[in-house]
Amino acid sequence: MGPYAGAMRCSARACYDFCGKIERAFFMATGAEKKIVRTLALGALTGLLYAGLFLAEDPILRVAALGGWNVLVPVAIAFTFSAVHGAFTGHFWDLLGVKARK
Repeated sequence: MGPYAGAMRCSARACYDFCGKIERAFFMATGAEKKIVRTLALGALTGLLYAGLFLAEDPILRVAALGGWNVLVPVAIAFTFSAVHGAFTGHFWDLLGVKARK
């Protein structure tokens, strides 16, 4: 075992504990708590998608510039963003009690 073996076990255990707390919060939450957790999760996922897009801008553009079926990569990314951001927005406004007129 190397000098960082203890630190690896400690951080892995901390990660396991954190993931367990997130899992319990998501799957054992009731009513309003579940709505809040889902909204926060979708908001975090939206933020991660935007961060990933900005960080991977150049590789995405290079792949799309290859032509052929590769031009569908930005389209697939746009559909993914639309679905995740739309779900987050819907949950967000629902959580605030804002409803569309009928």
